[in-house]
Amino acid sequence: MELLDKPIDDQLVTDRLGELAARYDKAGSAVIQVLNMIGGQAEGLLDRLPPGVRDNLGQGTETALKMAMKAAENSRGVVGDQPGWLTTALSTTLGAAGGLGGLPSALAELPVTTTVLLHGIQSVAVEHGFDPSEPGVQFDCIQVFAAAGPLAHDDGTDLAFLSTRMIVTGSAMQALIARVAPRLAVVMGQKLAAQTVPLLGAVAGAATNYAYSSYYREMAQVHFGLRRLGIDSDRDHEELVSLLRTRLK
Repeated sequence: MELLDKPIDDQLVTDRLGELAARYDKAGSAVIQVLNMIGGQAEGLLDRLPPGVRDNLGQGTETALKMAMKAAENSRGVVGDQPGWLTTALSTTLGAAGGLGGLPSALAELPVTTTVLLHGIQSVAVEHGFDPSEPGVQFDCIQVFAAAGPLAHDDGTDLAFLSTRMIVTGSAMQALIARVAPRLAVVMGQKLAAQTVPLLGAVAGAATNYAYSSYYREMAQVHFGLRRLGIDSDRDHEELVSLLRTRLK
């Protein structure tokens, strides 16, 4: 990855931050409101799941994330980077298929969808000049999942996932996955519950997966866009996060 000979000027930094702020806002667009209407409030969706499923969501999601990291990386050597529309289309199709059979098929579909979403995040990293095979970039890809999912009501706290990267070791990656998994488990639990809506499981599955794919790709654009901007402008990452946060108030 090559640095520019001269850092970009302040006006270009401002312009890029404006573009990233627009992407951040886009992640919570009208399609999210549609999802919130599926069976009522998002907060109540988890109550629809059987207690056994709810109790195991955290561990199941953590396992799915670990499997997705390996599967997404391996699939890159076979299918390469795919355009965003193709990732969204595949995710939507998976969601519809998962919803057809109710909760059992939705549970089986969840780790596959997680892998597709992660592959899409990795493709965004490539767009910004990063190598997804690097441990630090893999760490960042998982961090994107720390952003509240599309069924959550955004209170501005999603920027927490843009925190400074830790020194990346194997144990640090495992610690990050363990930290991200509970939040992603809530997101995926809401998705599973939406897919169990009688007569609407396939529609709800397609709708949630469409929104999830769009949402996390936009969040990845913000995340890696800021990483790229920090390099191009020779500015501290935390400074750029603070400037972006100010724009979103």
